[in-house]
Amino acid sequence: MGAYELSLLTLIGINVLLALSLNLITGFCGQISLGHAAFYGVGAYTAAMLTKAGIGFAPALVAGAAGAALLGLIVGIASLRVRADFLAITTMGVGFLFLGVVRQQEWLGGELGISQISESGLGETGFLLLVLGLAAGVFAISLYIKRSWMGFAFDSIADDEDTARTVGIDVARYKLVAFALGTAIAGVAGGLYAHYARIIVPDAFGFTVSISILAMVVVGGIGSTVGVLIAAVLLTLMPELFRFINDYKLLLYGGLLLLTMRFSPAGLAGLARLGWTAGRKAERRPA
Repeated sequence: MGAYELSLLTLIGINVLLALSLNLITGFCGQISLGHAAFYGVGAYTAAMLTKAGIGFAPALVAGAAGAALLGLIVGIASLRVRADFLAITTMGVGFLFLGVVRQQEWLGGELGISQISESGLGETGFLLLVLGLAAGVFAISLYIKRSWMGFAFDSIADDEDTARTVGIDVARYKLVAFALGTAIAGVAGGLYAHYARIIVPDAFGFTVSISILAMVVVGGIGSTVGVLIAAVLLTLMPELFRFINDYKLLLYGGLLLLTMRFSPAGLAGLARLGWTAGRKAERRPA
């Protein structure tokens, strides 16, 4: 496998982690987040700074996840008092606040970011296997959560928080769990990205990145683990297979979001279910 293929697969794995992490918050628990790139950035900057300070790759990665989870808990606590549009604006504000901080602080590299980040020490193939292994692990965990009592609680909160409380679900607790878990995974993705790119700049974690992550979730099907994984792979591959798309990436994501919400609100997962249902009906028709 060539260097380009290794690099592309690594990027796909990182984006799968990001999409699945947001799906835990928005898809499972119904908490709209428009600033998910901020948690991604916290993981990247934390891991990069610690690595440059002489800390090993693995501890730096864990610290990045912990830092993102801590910020996620803070946002989660704020989410206990706001819902829907107000929560979306709050998370968007977190994203802009993160960008403002990293751009103004020279010790974080300012506008130039952080360069010459050391490699993981695993080699390109070893690093790819780590990324794909983590993505597979998060995918499996997401499937397990969806079928567990926690998944039932998340679904109840997403449908109607007040009704969830009446049946004994601790809404505050599960909201915080969703934010902490989802943002920790985003932090891991950030740490991996920092060692993958070996240079990070503020724009790599801007609002447009948050929208691209959201697009993967919406196009795949909000709450669908398999659909989100497929969408993350497709939306990562499209700019690589069709280079001209890079110049119109925001237009593409915006168009996909509009088309999905208009014609298939359940995303790719919804289309798959419709196809399955139509196929079953066709099988039952008499010859």
